[in-house]
Amino acid sequence: MPIPAQRDLELSRLSFRDWLATTIEGATDVDVAELDSPSGSGFSNETLFANVSWKADGREHTDSLVVRVKPTGFQVFYDADFELQFRLLQTLGAETDVPVPQALWFESDPAVLGAPFFVMRRIAGRAPTDQPPYNEAGWLFDSTEAERAQLWRSGLDALIAVHKVPLETVAFLAKPELGETGLDQLITFWQRSFDWAAAGRPQPIAERAWEWLLANLPANRATSLSWGDSRVGNILFDDGRVTAVVDWEMLSLGGHMVDLGWWLFLDDYHTIDAPRLAGLGNRADTIAIWEAGTGEKADDLEWYEIFAGFRFTVVMMRLCQMLEDYGVMAQNDFYNEANNPVSRLLGQKVDLVS
Repeated sequence: MPIPAQRDLELSRLSFRDWLATTIEGATDVDVAELDSPSGSGFSNETLFANVSWKADGREHTDSLVVRVKPTGFQVFYDADFELQFRLLQTLGAETDVPVPQALWFESDPAVLGAPFFVMRRIAGRAPTDQPPYNEAGWLFDSTEAERAQLWRSGLDALIAVHKVPLETVAFLAKPELGETGLDQLITFWQRSFDWAAAGRPQPIAERAWEWLLANLPANRATSLSWGDSRVGNILFDDGRVTAVVDWEMLSLGGHMVDLGWWLFLDDYHTIDAPRLAGLGNRADTIAIWEAGTGEKADDLEWYEIFAGFRFTVVMMRLCQMLEDYGVMAQNDFYNEANNPVSRLLGQKVDLVS
């Protein structure tokens, strides 16, 4: 469900072209043949696709780029760590085996596109769709069971690769002012996010979940890389194999279990209206493969799944507010910031463990 476009694409194309002319070393005759915003505007960071050409060293060059623009209007996240996203992508690309798009340039000056932005090389591949949900329709739905099984296992292997990144490689993500461990820091961040998103309005399900989370904190709280929005919908695939792990807005050092909990909660969410497609592994298979691949135990898993549901509920609070603010969809009794499919699933899980 896209929101209305917020920019003049032709003016942005010309401005981006001029910026590239001063950014690509030795380039002349720079042209941006097309600048496209395929979904109008992103829910978190705005995404633009650019096909570019230039001359350098006596040769013609072409490239396909992705531009991520920091949001300047309605913010979905309390703080999306925009510049840290770019630095993490650069680090993962240079120092690890995690497949990520090549991060090329970061521009902090808002004069070019109206906000800071960074540029990545576009990667071949496609992700399972959220709209329509991949369990109901789309290219994954139309794939064979064997193709889905290969894709699912490849996606899990990519998640495991993220969790093999040494802490010292990504230590710059630490926010010690928020807590002693990475998970403590993430908990503080989401407490602030919840207060910000709720703005004093009652949120009965989220409030009940938050009370449960605080009353049942894991004894061992990790400090290690968390991708954050860990799900097959944020992985690009080509012929069933991973080409890139994308969308790092929710990055942290909250630990690997944060990602496993999110993966499982999102898997349940995508089966609310349609059964899981044959070939996509179930909960037990996912946990077993993750434990074998990481060498870790999925301890306190219920806590991490409810934490995932709480965080997703906070995101949905902001999305409902945004859609209403842009006039895309009015909130109603069945779908609003305090009561929607995500919060109802969270409520079910809290009731099961309370």
